[in-house]
Amino acid sequence: MPTIIELNVQILNDREPNPTDLEPRVTLAATPLKPNGEWLSLLDHASPVGIFRTTGEGQITYVNQRWCEITGVTVAHGSDWLQTIHQDDRERVTTEWQQATQSVPLECFQSRYRFQRSNSTVWVFVQVVANYDSDGTLSGYVGTTTDITQRQQAEETLWQQTERERLVAAIVQEIRRHLDLSHVLKTTVTEVRRLLQTDRVLFFRFESDWSGIVLVESVGTDWKSIQGENIVDPCFAESYVCKYRDGHTRAVSNIRTEYHQSSCYVEMLASFQVNAELVVPILQNDELWGLLIAHHCSETRHWQTWETDLLKQLAAQVSIAIQQSELYQEVQRLNAELEQQVQTRTAQLQLAFNFEATLKRIADRVRDSLDEDQILQTAVRELAGAIKVRSCNAALYDLTQRTSTVRYEYTTSVAPIQGRIVQMDNFKEGYGQLLQGQYFQFCSLLPNSERGRSAMFACPILDDQGVLGDLWLVSNNERIFAEQDIRLVQQVANQCAIALRQARLYQASQAQVEALEKLNRLKDDFLSTVSHELRTPMANIKMAAQMLEIVLRRDKLLDADAGSLPRYFQILNSECQREIKLINDLLDLSRLEMATEPLLLTALSLQSWLPNIVKPFSERINSQQQHLEVVIPTTLAPLTTDQSYLERIITELLSNACKYTPAHGQIAIVVAVEPTNVRFEISNTGIEIAASDRDRVFEKFYRIPNNDPWKHGGTGLGLALTKKLVETLGGSIRVTSKAGLTTFIVELPMNGVGS
Repeated sequence: MPTIIELNVQILNDREPNPTDLEPRVTLAATPLKPNGEWLSLLDHASPVGIFRTTGEGQITYVNQRWCEITGVTVAHGSDWLQTIHQDDRERVTTEWQQATQSVPLECFQSRYRFQRSNSTVWVFVQVVANYDSDGTLSGYVGTTTDITQRQQAEETLWQQTERERLVAAIVQEIRRHLDLSHVLKTTVTEVRRLLQTDRVLFFRFESDWSGIVLVESVGTDWKSIQGENIVDPCFAESYVCKYRDGHTRAVSNIRTEYHQSSCYVEMLASFQVNAELVVPILQNDELWGLLIAHHCSETRHWQTWETDLLKQLAAQVSIAIQQSELYQEVQRLNAELEQQVQTRTAQLQLAFNFEATLKRIADRVRDSLDEDQILQTAVRELAGAIKVRSCNAALYDLTQRTSTVRYEYTTSVAPIQGRIVQMDNFKEGYGQLLQGQYFQFCSLLPNSERGRSAMFACPILDDQGVLGDLWLVSNNERIFAEQDIRLVQQVANQCAIALRQARLYQASQAQVEALEKLNRLKDDFLSTVSHELRTPMANIKMAAQMLEIVLRRDKLLDADAGSLPRYFQILNSECQREIKLINDLLDLSRLEMATEPLLLTALSLQSWLPNIVKPFSERINSQQQHLEVVIPTTLAPLTTDQSYLERIITELLSNACKYTPAHGQIAIVVAVEPTNVRFEISNTGIEIAASDRDRVFEKFYRIPNNDPWKHGGTGLGLALTKKLVETLGGSIRVTSKAGLTTFIVELPMNGVGS
């Protein structure tokens, strides 16, 4: 007789489930059944779990009432218990059961799966143990079925919430990490399709006419891709814009039954293989930007509330990403514009700098030259290089002959025309504008035999006195000379005009100088000739005066009582002497200017030589009640110079001092030694020389006006001769005058001329 098995059922509700076992566990144990069938029957009916028994092959031999209530299945004895499972779970559970029954003896088998009721699905937790006879033969299996639908739903709800929060957090993180909107959108559709287990998720972007384009999508391999598809729905603006703008969503389980009034829209969705769709609007600044859409293609689908909520949350985050991306793009655009402005301004500044540098270089070179050809050559070469033209030339006008002569040309690939003379009347239109001070540019319509097709620019060289010439630039036929190029050419033309006027003024002044020098030479020649011619008669007059003095003294006609004769004779003698000195000064000055006489250098001891030169002036100084002081260093080395020249210098300056020093005035001669020079300072008190006259006192025949209270007169040659003598000795002379003291300072080289 078979062993009776007792089912010892214990529901474990007194502890929390572990992560892998979240349902209440029913523990089955095989124990000998006590001979109380009524009690077992009561327990079978009162059990909160379903109980079933099967054969060793898995055919059902018994189920209790609770099992039927839980599963909603009515089974016949002999049915395979695996065939009662929901078809979506049957294959999995079958595999698990086969793997479990391979173990002998069978440990407790556990599994979760579903049963499909008429209008709902129930989740159960099943435990199965083996039932053995007393001899150890497998007689079948006993199992319990626990309804875990609510727990499963709670778990799914928790999982959905967790996944939704995870997905939203991931999208937010992507938005924070990336400013690339396409990356955010692509990540969003990929994650949403994975979470919803749907066939296609996409972002649709509206155009201004409410048509739009599929920006990005995630789609299963079995379904058509519509990314980049342009979609036009003529009914959309009228039917849906306002609703979407107000934030309404649209969850369609079956497009064919729920879009019965929009057949064209159904056809479009059908062409995309869509059976159900979930649509959430994306708003940007209260305006409809686009749509986040989920498509289910394999079958119809009832969209759950949490799925709609998820897409709404993601749409809000995507809206932030869009705004952030647009702000970033705007910043990028502004930065690009700013960078472009900076580059443009930098290029302008560089162009202006190059313009100024080129202009300064040309102006400096032109200004430093007084040669017309050199001026034009510089301008033409620099312009050709700066503006990069094929040819550049400069021409000067002859307005009398109405001709233009090309004076200089720089060319790289054009036949040269330097030296060509152009008749202005042969090109009246062009030269008419140039003569009026206007520039022009043009392109040749017909190829020139020498230059081919070219673009030309002509600018006049003019100033306030008129047009002097022009500058011509020749470039490729396609070129238009820019404003910067024109300004540079105009500035260069202005500099050329100034330089040409300056050169012509210099040439005119040089001609005047040459004429004046020639006139001065003629004057000097005349004075020298006249001096020579006057010297002989004056010598004869002097000799006759001397003979007359002898006769008059012999006849005692020069006595004091001889009347006016002595006075007339004195006048004759002094005037004769003055004229002879004038003639000698002129001849000496002429001789020094011609530099025909060699110097006779000797070594002088100024300590002994200078007093002898000063001594003849003692009587004159005493008679004029003047005071003279001579200061000579005792250690002064000998001075190598021309004695006659130095004597003439000291005599002239000392005579001048005596002439212009008042009674009781001071005259001083001071000699000082410098490293290579000897300095003579001849000073006197009395009349000052104005600053404007101090350089002119050394000019020939110059006399200071209103500066001779004693009426000494003079020829104005003394200081001119003195300066020439000093320069001939290799020295220098200058005058200072202040505080009633006038000093002539002569510096001579210690060891001869040019030492």
